[in-house]
Amino acid sequence: MKKLNNPIYVTQPSLPELEEFIPYLQQIWNNKILTNNGPFHQQLEKELAEFLGVPFISLFANGTLALVTALQALRITGEVITTPYSFVATTHSLWWNNIKPLFVDIEPEFGNIDPEKIEAAITPKTTAILPVHVYGNPCKIERIQEIADIYGLKVIYDAAHCFGVNYKNQGICNFGDLSILSFHATKVFNTMEGGAIVCHDEATKKRIDYLKNFGFAGETSVMAPGINSKMNEMQAALGLVQLKHYQENITKRKAIVDSYREKLANIQGITMLPLPESTDSNHSYFPIFVDEIAYGMGRDQLYEKLKQNNIFARRYFYPLISEFPMYKGLDSANTANLPVAEKLANQVICLPLYPQLSIGHIANISDIINNAK
Repeated sequence: MKKLNNPIYVTQPSLPELEEFIPYLQQIWNNKILTNNGPFHQQLEKELAEFLGVPFISLFANGTLALVTALQALRITGEVITTPYSFVATTHSLWWNNIKPLFVDIEPEFGNIDPEKIEAAITPKTTAILPVHVYGNPCKIERIQEIADIYGLKVIYDAAHCFGVNYKNQGICNFGDLSILSFHATKVFNTMEGGAIVCHDEATKKRIDYLKNFGFAGETSVMAPGINSKMNEMQAALGLVQLKHYQENITKRKAIVDSYREKLANIQGITMLPLPESTDSNHSYFPIFVDEIAYGMGRDQLYEKLKQNNIFARRYFYPLISEFPMYKGLDSANTANLPVAEKLANQVICLPLYPQLSIGHIANISDIINNAK
């Protein structure tokens, strides 16, 4: 087995043919509208709402700004219960709103927040729950909502991994009070950078749209201290083209995931996530988990072995958010209270996954994992 000449990264952005995008750029040049709710912005909001099967969607320059604004839109304060097993933007959005995160442990099956840990973490200052659909697999939505209803809490889902995912024949973003999407270059649907908030009523969308545009409610009227987080016309135009190729890309991703599952199925000490029930997956990530004793090699050793062969996997999500300096001092960040999250963070490697990944590369990666010990 030879070392690959060209590096294979954990992901690679899917892009349309340049010739398909140029007419959209020409229209932008012709009408001289670059931002401020331009025609492509409006069209993409409409097409995405229809595609995702959701009532209202508001586009943003990126997913982090969407998270920050969502908390403002629902006037969340005090404390919010969330997961330590995610990308840092989830918790950073709380910090930027002067909200204290309360970390609770995750369930071992999919790495999502464990609903049975939520209730004990609720205090008089708790106002919301911020779960993450990790790797595109739905949280235990019904149980989370049941707890939220009992205690009068808002639920904001970080659905950054979940574009296009359906749960029980509904778009995943129909659950909770708000859902946040990311259209970053690494995602299954990208607009270079970008994001969105999905909401369920026109009044909430109007408030969100005010907040992302400095708070303007008219030419001279400002109704809130908003920020500038609008998606520009080039991002929106790319999104319109990308949407045409989405299903083709998901079909290719599924074939890659199926191949990985077949080739890695019988390796002692290597486990994969189960297939979620009642869910149409978008195959956004392919994590494996390394049991050092059973496999005969630690996760970090395997990670380095892959790097030595020019394969750059990623340890999503390691370390836990709760271990970063700005959060480590919180009582809820104590690793003794987060044993499942700590275990998964120390075992996980996300393997390369993108539509252009060849069968030969999948075989090469799988062979290294099979023969690394």
